[in-house]
Amino acid sequence: MSERQSIVLHAQRHLKWPAFDVLERIIMILCGICLTGFVTSVFFDIVTRTIGRPWLWLQEVTSTFFIYGIFIGTGVAIRRADHLYLTAISESMHGRLRQVVEVFNRCVVLFAAFCMIYFGFINFLQGFGSFRMPSMTPIASLYAAIPLSGVLVALFTIEQLVNGLRHGFEGDPTKPGDQKHAMR
Repeated sequence: MSERQSIVLHAQRHLKWPAFDVLERIIMILCGICLTGFVTSVFFDIVTRTIGRPWLWLQEVTSTFFIYGIFIGTGVAIRRADHLYLTAISESMHGRLRQVVEVFNRCVVLFAAFCMIYFGFINFLQGFGSFRMPSMTPIASLYAAIPLSGVLVALFTIEQLVNGLRHGFEGDPTKPGDQKHAMR
């Protein structure tokens, strides 16, 4: 994928492997599909209830799109650094202190990802004993999003940790696109 077609900001390129750009693009497309499905199913739920002919299964569809959109979106938010972690604090630091804070932040995120994988998988397995109404689909179909999200979060966090330790967490102030780092 050329630099022009890339969805990765140039200022963050040093923290990312180009091989994962395709995965990020696929995840973003899936998030768009989930958002579109969520909005559409809510619209049809409102319309069918308003005309007095509700489609009860639409609530299942709506919750599925919502849950998968949120959980797979978490993975791409981690890769794009669009999630809630202490960026404002770490971006104001330089050198060794910044590296320590960045590694700590990512280790906390990695710990959360491993908890999502482990406990999410346990929850997924237990979800085969409960069913969604009215379709009688095992609730495990929803719980599967949790460990999937954990795997994506862990993958992208490890990517940033490895590349940050190799190339530094700060962008290169001499490269175009890294102006926020050049204003020191």
